[in-house]
Amino acid sequence: MPAPYALSDDTVVVIIGSGAGGGTLANELAQKGVDVVVLEAGPRIEYEDFINDEWDSFGQLAWLDNRTTSGSWRVAKDFPNLPAWIVKAVGGTTTHWAGASLRFQEHEFKTLTNYGPVEGASLLDWPITLADLEPYYEKAEDKMGVTRTHGIEGLPGNNNFKILKAGADKLGYTDCHTGNMAINSGFRDDRMGCQQTGFCFQGCKWGAKWSTLYTEIPKGEATGKLEVRPESHVIKIEHDDSGKVTGVVYADKDGNLQEQKARIVAVAGNSIESPRLLLNSASSKYPDGLANSSGQVGKNYMRHTTGSVYAIFDQPVHFYRGTTMAGIIRDEAKHDPSRGFVGGYELETLALGLPFMAAFLNPGGWGRSFASALDQYDHMAGLWIVGEDMPQENNRISLHTELKDKYGMPVPDVAFTDHPNDTAMRDHAYSRGIALYDAVGATRTFPTPPYPSTHNLGTNRMSKKPEDGVVNQWGQTHDIANLFVSDGSQFTTGAAENPTLTIVALAIRQADHIAREMSSGTI
Repeated sequence: MPAPYALSDDTVVVIIGSGAGGGTLANELAQKGVDVVVLEAGPRIEYEDFINDEWDSFGQLAWLDNRTTSGSWRVAKDFPNLPAWIVKAVGGTTTHWAGASLRFQEHEFKTLTNYGPVEGASLLDWPITLADLEPYYEKAEDKMGVTRTHGIEGLPGNNNFKILKAGADKLGYTDCHTGNMAINSGFRDDRMGCQQTGFCFQGCKWGAKWSTLYTEIPKGEATGKLEVRPESHVIKIEHDDSGKVTGVVYADKDGNLQEQKARIVAVAGNSIESPRLLLNSASSKYPDGLANSSGQVGKNYMRHTTGSVYAIFDQPVHFYRGTTMAGIIRDEAKHDPSRGFVGGYELETLALGLPFMAAFLNPGGWGRSFASALDQYDHMAGLWIVGEDMPQENNRISLHTELKDKYGMPVPDVAFTDHPNDTAMRDHAYSRGIALYDAVGATRTFPTPPYPSTHNLGTNRMSKKPEDGVVNQWGQTHDIANLFVSDGSQFTTGAAENPTLTIVALAIRQADHIAREMSSGTI
């Protein structure tokens, strides 16, 4: 490990968060010789310490700090203090994610242009295009070892996939395979291939699944240019009289407040914590919070249009065996408004272990139908819907007016209400999922409501004009040149694809920009 940087060292880049955005940015900068300090709110849990047990793992990894929910979304009723299922540990949610790594489609960078104005939605074109991101997608796929790219073999299909594929064939779908997954299908990057254990959401004990915890961060540390400080919960970003950020205040593992000086600060705390921190850093110069001259910080929260369909068959399936999400149908990801909605969605295999299935199949439900479904758990197959939801100004992260956390920070309130387009898309996806399983002999099907959000997007969105968003095409805040956003909160719109690959691609691109600007002395 490198020697720690002094708290007074104002030449370092401070990155808040160590997940897909923060962990990648940290390594990329360290490889370029830039001094980096990563402040991570959670502990460092190495992969050999992960637990292959759902509830124990949830207690070990999940971000369980108090949050509140509002709006009409089903999650507010079922899980009022758990709007998001994300991780509080080094590596962030890259320890928990399933590994699906899909590029955005060209039309998804220009949704306002391609969809036209949608009533009640705050659609906006990204200030970048697919062509701008393609070279960085290439680098990200190679870095992450994404299957079916760079000559990397696909993962094998488990029984859950075989049923999905048979149903896809019956429905005439043509784009169905075991996915572009950032999970090694063989030995690569000094890590073993997938062992098909089935606990992908509980942290990969084998290190086969890409996570910044054991890829980007150790590589960055090996340069001697990266220091990671676990259990360092950032409370406020400081600035000088000119408005430039100068450092961050954080609570260390003992609860003592420390201030780390910085040349540049990059916020990568997920789409809930990042706007919360910017809003909580309000001052007399920035009374509405940092980087918020547009009033857009915290607004346009997206979580993807999700839901699941489970089905029961006469014969055993054992869908929990094998890689959790190695199976995808992409045919519905197109933009085809004749279906009754704009944008599209993916269908991806999904299996929950029995404890989580009992919690999530029908939250709060019981009775004969529910109990008999659990009785037939080993005869079950399942898929997850992930589709483009509409950005809306009223879907937002705001600071709670009364509740505070143990550091005295207001807790975040997560407000979300489905747009009619989201509901129409979900209903269409439910019907296609049911038809898929019916086509291959399902005896019962269960459309299942959304779980706590794992894809948290927007809230510090990228925009060409400063008045429309929070950051520019580089994730650099419009208002403050040496303050960056490096996570999914910079997404202008959500697209239909799982977001991690795009977060990583943007972080690689951002690192190039930051290094260039530092060399030229502009920041």
